[in-house]
Amino acid sequence: MEFVKEFATFLHQNGALKFGDFTLSSGKSSSYYIDLRLVSSFPHQFRKMVKNLQDLISEEIGFDNFDSLASVPTGGLVIASALAMETVKPLIYVRTKPKEYGTTKSIEGKIHQGMKVLMIDDVATTGGSMVNSIKILKEAGTVVTDAYVILNRLEGAEKILDSEGVKMHQLTDIIEITESLHEASLVSSEILEKIQMQVNQN
Repeated sequence: MEFVKEFATFLHQNGALKFGDFTLSSGKSSSYYIDLRLVSSFPHQFRKMVKNLQDLISEEIGFDNFDSLASVPTGGLVIASALAMETVKPLIYVRTKPKEYGTTKSIEGKIHQGMKVLMIDDVATTGGSMVNSIKILKEAGTVVTDAYVILNRLEGAEKILDSEGVKMHQLTDIIEITESLHEASLVSSEILEKIQMQVNQN
């Protein structure tokens, strides 16, 4: 996929993807660190990423099959907002913590019983935060059957979403990105093997 090659190079050259030894927010150690929040600082690349996501959704499930886009602050929400603008679809989002004042809502935006919602996020790791948001959306009476992410870290998100009856789709994953960089001689075979090993351990 042409976009993946270009995207991989872009992430690597702009420091959005770093290889080395990192400790993630979950406390787990990782041989790479990825931050897609950097992409929105590069409007042309950001627009291309959102357009490719839009095309993928159109091909796989179609925009007529759901009523609204949903996301979680902050990484996914930036992408979902751009996608909502492009597709003229309503947007709602799930707060990580309910508002402590005013209405104390967990969901921002207009929802109704039986509303079909498409979940959007930037990176899928274990899927925990996505599942929490999906549960909140379902409890509020909406229907969630599909979720789309830009990058899948291949650490179990698909499985946990599946257990909630939600199919996870991806624009790309860490293996595809690293293989693309390896083919372009931007990363060593050693780095590729490290990433493959990390993914296989999950």
